[in-house]
Formats: sequence, structure tokens, C-alpha cells
Amino acid sequence: MRLEAKQITKTFGEKLVLDNISFEAESGKALGLLGRNGAGKTTAIRILMQVFPCDSGCVLLDGKPLGVNSVRLGYLPEERGLYPKRVILEQLIYLGELKGLRREEARASAFSLLGRLSMTEYADKKLETLSKGNQQKIQLAAALISDPDIVVLDEPFSGLDPVNAMLLKDVVNELIDNGKIVIFSSHQMNYIEEFCESIVILNNGRVVLKGNLSEIKRSYGRNRIVITLRDDVNLCDILADTPFICERDAKNGNAYTVTMPNDTLKAELLSLLSEYNLDVEAFYVYEPSLNDIFVEYTAEGKGVAE
Repeated sequence: MRLEAKQITKTFGEKLVLDNISFEAESGKALGLLGRNGAGKTTAIRILMQVFPCDSGCVLLDGKPLGVNSVRLGYLPEERGLYPKRVILEQLIYLGELKGLRREEARASAFSLLGRLSMTEYADKKLETLSKGNQQKIQLAAALISDPDIVVLDEPFSGLDPVNAMLLKDVVNELIDNGKIVIFSSHQMNYIEEFCESIVILNNGRVVLKGNLSEIKRSYGRNRIVITLRDDVNLCDILADTPFICERDAKNGNAYTVTMPNDTLKAELLSLLSEYNLDVEAFYVYEPSLNDIFVEYTAEGKGVAE
């Protein structure tokens, strides 16, 4: 399957929230939808989920207009939307029925998901009795109750401890492996880098960057080398009278970033390290983190639809 948002525009009153945005997501892959608070991510998600229509543009699935009856959608919102005083199993069955499952199908799906999330013992408990992290897992079960084809996860790791975060990682990987379209929105860039092959960055209602994350990283200059030494020496002193510009890591005194005049001088730099018989622990081309890229593309002045 291929999901496309094409030239989507949305206003609320006089405020332009989405300005002619386009992006794509495919089965068996995760797309990272990123942006600062107020960038338009939630509006874009709600249009994809058919909560409300766009003013212009369209959402297509395999080239045809996306309809709520043509595909199963699952949405994990950032803000929890379940009923705190209702029994968990009752809620899951009810939500499954709303999404078109027969009652027995909804019940079977609920128990399967509760088991997968190590939550079976809480089936007959009220939601309000659970910890914040366990409530998040129930919210995930609600999103997946109908075995959706398209899954949107908005800050899914919020409130999870490391053990439950590992469990959720396994679930997300299963969704991808099972050919689901997964759209992942989070401010925790490490999770986006772990799961998402492609990204879309929104700023002020516009797409300011999109594409394959690895290719985006490789598009940056290749003339910066990260070096870590085992020796108790200052590499910047050694490189002081060379064409190389050396910066020492303030937190790790044995780590350096060396900028070369051009990216063809790696062999010369290695030769210099060898001349001084330095014990090199790491030597690799610097690539910006997703956090670096995000900050660059969401700085003030990027995009115009405020």
C-alpha cells in the first residue's frame, strides 16, 4: 500500500495551519512526521485519519481517495482518550465493535493484545487504577484492536519505563514487519532514527524537508572526521601546524572532530596519526544526528504559514 498526502491545505478561521503539504508513506516502512509544537503535525494526522477534511488537496491510498470504510486505521494520540472509570476489557471490546468487529472478534483481539503487552491481569480493572505507563499500553491496545492497515503513533513512548519501552519497540517492529503503514510522530529523535526510513519535517505549516533519512545525512559534507584516541595526548596540539582544524570534545577529552579542507584527505590524516604512533579507537566520517537536522530546519524563519 502507498498512502499519499497531496497538496494539503487547511485553515482554521484566518489561521493557515497547513500550506500545500505533500508526503508519502508505504507498507512495511515507518515514516517520521516531525515538527515543533504548532507546526501542523496534529492537524495533518487528523486529516489522514479522516477526523476532518482538508480545505484543498487530497489523501490517496494506492492512487484512490482514502475512505474510512476502505481501510482500517489505528491512532495512538499523544493525549489519552480512554475512559478512566470504565473497565479496560469493556472499553477495548466497545472500540473494536465501533471499528467494525463482531463482539467475539473484538474480545479475542483485546485478549490477544493484552497478552502481547503483558496486561492480561488488568483486563477487569478500571483504567484509572493503572500507572501512567500501563495506561499508555492500554491506549496502544485500543489503537491496534482492529488490526489496522495504517497505524499512526503520536508520542507512543510517553510515560514508559525502559522495560515497557523495549516491549513497545518490539510491537512497532512487528507492525513494520507485517507490512503496515506506520506513521510515527515524536520529539524523541532517537526513536525516529531507530524506526523510520524516511522523514517529513513540518515548520510553520510547510514541509521544509522530506526524504530518506540516510540519504539526507549523506548529503551533508563528508569532510569532518570523528576520532577517538586511547592515548593521553592532545590531538589538537599535534595537528596545530597542519591544514586540519581540530576540535576537542568538552565532555570526552579523548574524542575529537577534525575538519579537512576537502574530503579527499582522509588517507593523509590517517598517515599523520600513524606517524605519531597514536592508538586510535575510532575514526569515522561525521554525520549529523536527526536532532541536529531538526534544529537546523525548524529554526526561526523557516516556513511562512504562521
